[in-house]
Amino acid sequence: MKPLEQFPEHSIRKIDYVLTDIDDTLTIKGRLPSVVFVAMERLRKADIRVIPITGRPAGWCDHIARMWPVDGVVGENGALYFWFDEDERKLKKRFFDPEDVRADKRQRLKRIREEILASVPGSFAASDQHYRETDLAIDYCEDVPPLDRRAVDRICEIFKKYSATCKVSSIHVNGWFGTYDKLKMTKIFAQERLGLNLDVNKEQFLFCGDSPNDEPMFQYFPYSVGVKNVLNFADRMKHLPAFVASKEGGNGFAEIAEYILRGK
Repeated sequence: MKPLEQFPEHSIRKIDYVLTDIDDTLTIKGRLPSVVFVAMERLRKADIRVIPITGRPAGWCDHIARMWPVDGVVGENGALYFWFDEDERKLKKRFFDPEDVRADKRQRLKRIREEILASVPGSFAASDQHYRETDLAIDYCEDVPPLDRRAVDRICEIFKKYSATCKVSSIHVNGWFGTYDKLKMTKIFAQERLGLNLDVNKEQFLFCGDSPNDEPMFQYFPYSVGVKNVLNFADRMKHLPAFVASKEGGNGFAEIAEYILRGK
């Protein structure tokens, strides 16, 4: 990883879209600082669109798409994207799986939830939102005393025993059934909402993240930046961002936004 200051100036001029994780990328100790909203508003006024890409649940995405200065949000690690149609003044939803498939998978995840909570002392189902469409989120340090790495690994082992996909974020272990991930749904969003083939136009995008569940994005995008706290996970990741900010969380995102705006 190179310092953000080494991001090539000629590359910044190409960027029209900022994709960003939320937890510990936009937040600081679980809260959204005002500098994040100011940064997103400034990017939008400069015709740079912001799209959060998160593992957070559909209920959060509903609020984010309606209320934040963003052009859409990919949620539940790629299971869906929501956007607010300003002409119709309505929230619109796009899911990777149809409703009957999602309902079947939710039932299968209930069995995994029961086994994890019985087998890993101190683990709890995430309490962030009851409206979660497609995945199971196990809290290992957000609203519970932090679990050690062995406990997190055990949670992942149980997901994998049932052939579920498992990703570790900075606060949760998320598991789901399916082949989607953040990157696949981002490609669908780019094609359907922006009219862009991401494989051809990826240099118009910059991705910001902080943890292992952002690895597909770090690997794919040539212009990827980690906020400083990505260093906490560096020894657990195969694919790191190309650049790293000097500040953590939301302050790091604001730093990245400022760097883009100066370059533009």
